[in-house]
Amino acid sequence: MPRADVTIDTEDGVCAATLHTPPGGGGVPAVILFPDAAGVRETFAVMADRLAGLGYAVLLPDVYYRTEWDPFDVATVFRDPAERRRLDALYTGLTTEMIVRDTGAFLDFLTDRPEVSGAATGTTGYCMGGRMSLLAAAHHPARIAAAASFHGGNLADDTPDSPHRLTDRIRAVVHVAAAENDRSFPPEQFERLENALVESGVRHRIETCPAEHGFAVPDNPTYDETAAQRHWRALAELYATTLAPGG
Repeated sequence: MPRADVTIDTEDGVCAATLHTPPGGGGVPAVILFPDAAGVRETFAVMADRLAGLGYAVLLPDVYYRTEWDPFDVATVFRDPAERRRLDALYTGLTTEMIVRDTGAFLDFLTDRPEVSGAATGTTGYCMGGRMSLLAAAHHPARIAAAASFHGGNLADDTPDSPHRLTDRIRAVVHVAAAENDRSFPPEQFERLENALVESGVRHRIETCPAEHGFAVPDNPTYDETAAQRHWRALAELYATTLAPGG
């Protein structure tokens, strides 16, 4: 799939990103892909290519652009104490306010691109990015029509800006696929989020996949092919019914 290196002006600096589009040109609906805590890397670029192949212009931003950082080895980062500390410092430094500001800049960027058609945008995210996807939908309800989270963490925690506290703002159709035995999204958070989505009248599907945290990302040691294919089918269905490719 065609890829373009792009830069996006934000309130806090310049964010590097790649834009992935279907072959053949023409305007298609846009999707923002939020990576997991280990950040943008080739495995996510390949995922963005695959999503573009379904008929979307996919923006993959470096969400850590405010800080110079070296790529992580996902196979070992959680076993190496120094690398784990470096990872933790990066993702804990990314605040909700930053995520909201950046998403606004990403949406503005996409609006001006000739590869993009229509006002409705989708989001998807993995691990940390799952939380970002739901926060984006809550804070930009008029612009995000579909929001997905796969093995997302801390979606209904005790923080004041937890996504489950913001469901009354969401106008998007939401798909949440949790992992089994996930300490970052335990059963009590699952129930809390589901109740909030129902009470707010959000069109949604929330489920638990029989796989471990990280199941959808190919370079993750816990990648699960069956669960990953299930995730691709869910995304295809979600966007086909909300973003109308080619419309």
